[in-house]
Amino acid sequence: MMKMLSVVIAAVALFGGVQLFHDGSGESAADEVAPSNSYRLVANGDEGKCAVTRGASVSDDLSLLTVGPNCRRLLLGIERAKFWREEQDGTVAFSANGVDPIVTFAVADGDGYESYAPAAPLLSLAATGDVKPAD
Repeated sequence: MMKMLSVVIAAVALFGGVQLFHDGSGESAADEVAPSNSYRLVANGDEGKCAVTRGASVSDDLSLLTVGPNCRRLLLGIERAKFWREEQDGTVAFSANGVDPIVTFAVADGDGYESYAPAAPLLSLAATGDVKPAD
C-alpha cells in the first residue's frame, strides 16, 4: 500500500511539473519568442543611424555582434566591435575582443539603451522589431 501511494505521489508531482512548464497550448515556456536581435543605433537624436545585429550566443553573457558599415560615422572605432556583452545589471557593452568595451550602454527609460561611455556622442540603441525564434 505504501509503495502504491509513493507511485501515485510521484506521478502527480511529475504531471504538475510538466503542467508548470506548459501553458496548455502544447508549447513549452522555453518556446516563447526571443527578444529582437536587430537594433537601430542612433546618434544624438537622429543625426545619424545604422543597423546592429546581435548574433549567436558565445557564452552566458556574450554574443556575436554585427555592426553595419555606416556605424563608423556615428562613433569612430565601433566598426571593430564583434561582441555584445550583457552584464547582470542590464548594461550592454560592444567590444572587439569580448572584454574591453568600445561603447557601453545602460537601459534607457522606456525601451532600448543609451550610451554612457564614452560620454560623447550620445548613442541610443533600440530594437527594430525583427523578432527571431529562440535557439
